[in-house]
Amino acid sequence: MPKISKSAASIPASAIRMLTPFADKAESNGVKVYHLNIGAPDIKSPEQAVKALESLHPDHFPYSNSAGFIELRTALSGRYYPSIGVNNVTTSDILATTAGSEALSFVFHGAFDPGDEVIVMEPFYCNYNTLSMMNGVRTVGVHTDIRNGFALPPAYEIEAAITPRTKAILVCNPSNPTGTLYTREDMLAIAEICRRHDLFLISDEAYREFCYTDEPYFSALQIEGLDDNVIVIDSFSKRYNLCGVRLGCIVCRNKALMDLILRFAQARLCPPVIAQRIALGALETGPEYFRAVREEYIARRNFTVGALNDIPGVFSPMPQGAFYTVAELPVDNATDFCRWLLTDFRQDGETVMLTPAEPFYKTPGEGRNQVRVAYVLEVPALRRAMEILASALEKYNSR
Repeated sequence: MPKISKSAASIPASAIRMLTPFADKAESNGVKVYHLNIGAPDIKSPEQAVKALESLHPDHFPYSNSAGFIELRTALSGRYYPSIGVNNVTTSDILATTAGSEALSFVFHGAFDPGDEVIVMEPFYCNYNTLSMMNGVRTVGVHTDIRNGFALPPAYEIEAAITPRTKAILVCNPSNPTGTLYTREDMLAIAEICRRHDLFLISDEAYREFCYTDEPYFSALQIEGLDDNVIVIDSFSKRYNLCGVRLGCIVCRNKALMDLILRFAQARLCPPVIAQRIALGALETGPEYFRAVREEYIARRNFTVGALNDIPGVFSPMPQGAFYTVAELPVDNATDFCRWLLTDFRQDGETVMLTPAEPFYKTPGEGRNQVRVAYVLEVPALRRAMEILASALEKYNSR
């Protein structure tokens, strides 16, 4: 048998999906599983996006421009980004991608050489590690603390992680997995580090619309004097609950980098054509949709975090964005506990699926007693899930 790639074999399984076979088996045996492991909300997609799909009646599906439909990029540069306070993005600064994952992969491949490093605040979205490894890039974690809500560390701690191979700082704002929201001052502090060390600032803004403070969201695209350094990863998946449609984009004013990334886009021919048509419809969504969704997520967040902290030995900070929180559990090994929930524990034929948080860290041993909880279900379902979790922890620790 031919040998497979050693580098590919070193890539870890997704922390979010690695326990799926256990959930599938439980469900095949008639167990109801409350899925709090994955960011797949039950919120309805906007009517405008659904109508755009229903209106498609072509007799064939030709390729689009490799950078995406010009009308899509024009709608983004001319209407969407100005609506969030970004007024100096042009169509040539935008390249449509097969979701945010391809966008980040293109950036890793275009801005980094093999062996270069990217700094991330840990815990961080675990697929950053996978995508970086796929492109020969090394992630370097800077620790943040659950006890202060995973706040941005001081500049000197971030700068201590910089080496001659450092090429960028990557942030997710608001954060997956923690729900931490970086303020304008936070983003400007990161920008100043990137300015001093001539680094790229890669900002994943997939959850931009889901912020729960009264302060306006501050995008990395609003940072002045750093046009060649700022790269924004954007996505339609979470904003419009179009996760399975798989459409995102790169927004960057660095012409040399975007010209290079276009070559990768040309090699994969084009982003999904049907997805782009749905996205054009989604961009017609009015602010009332987001107001209602925001209110729903605030209610879900408030209930979930409150219920978690009511369980003996559990601690969760209050997230200010996205729809996740990281919780510390009274267990030694959260991965073992999450697996046990699916294989052994049942309460009236029901159980809960959570995501172990350890793979979201780079520092060995960190997050071992933590889980990521996605509050993506309605409050009654969340209430039942928290009841099951409380009973499960009591039984697990009394074995």
